Amino acid sequence: MTATAVVLERPQSLSLARLALDPPTDEDIVVDIEWSGISTGTERLLWSGRMPAFPGMGYPLVPGYESVGRVRSAGPRSGVEVGQRVFVPGAKCYGTVRGLFGGAASRVVVPGARIVPIDERLGERGVLLALAATAYHVNSQGGGRHPDLIVGHGVLGRLLARIAVACGTTPVVWETNPERRSGAVGYDVIDPTEDERRNYRSICDVSGATGLLDTLIARLAPGGEVVLAGFYDEPLSFAFPPAFMREASLRIAAQWQPGDLAAVKTMAESGALSLDGLITHRVDASQADTAYRTAFGDPACLKMVLDWRSCE
Repeated sequence: MTATAVVLERPQSLSLARLALDPPTDEDIVVDIEWSGISTGTERLLWSGRMPAFPGMGYPLVPGYESVGRVRSAGPRSGVEVGQRVFVPGAKCYGTVRGLFGGAASRVVVPGARIVPIDERLGERGVLLALAATAYHVNSQGGGRHPDLIVGHGVLGRLLARIAVACGTTPVVWETNPERRSGAVGYDVIDPTEDERRNYRSICDVSGATGLLDTLIARLAPGGEVVLAGFYDEPLSFAFPPAFMREASLRIAAQWQPGDLAAVKTMAESGALSLDGLITHRVDASQADTAYRTAFGDPACLKMVLDWRSCE
């Protein structure tokens, strides 16, 4: 069995390739992918070659951890039914080609325990569940404390704000790019230079910018926290005295956990969390190279989705 997949041969060298898939076991399922999202955080670092070294890192690789598809076949011990639409957070099924994260392909082999069945009505919006779970993890890791300032109004920042509003709070969002200040529902998006407030209890940075810590610490209330929810490819530093005077806390929100994904799935399927208006660009998977360059280079692109339905 084979699949067409996005392959990063090396930094900034991307192509579509036909890859042999590992044979499925009794615990595995085979999923025909319909849509996959492009991450402008971790995938941008993989594409540019700036991803810090970690176990499993290397080229060539198949990226992607935001995929939705339909179950083609299911092993007797997979716990999954044929025909279900599912969210797939990546796969490692390409032999010597690394699956990092492995979801950007026309077909994948993945353990049934790894996928999440989703409501048919979510359709392509299901690719947003990974980012929604990441946003939810910021709050669940912090004991349910929602940020009252969010830095960055990309997809992750918008999801953080939407989850906060759905839970009854009203955050402020900073965004320096005027093109990205629209689209807020139930919260305000402002230029940081227009904000004089200096008593935020919890500030969450999703920008990935490495030089913001001193600015953010200066805006904290005593005992406040800064949460780092972006991905940073350079060392971070801050001046100690202002942080000391505020008795500030620094928290890092890492990868979402299964409970976070289950929570946002319930919120999205019930309508409590809207995923509308976040996918701005859609491209046939045959145009993957153009799609990745647009996703990483066009400020108007919030979320780019590859459509795999015509690929075999």
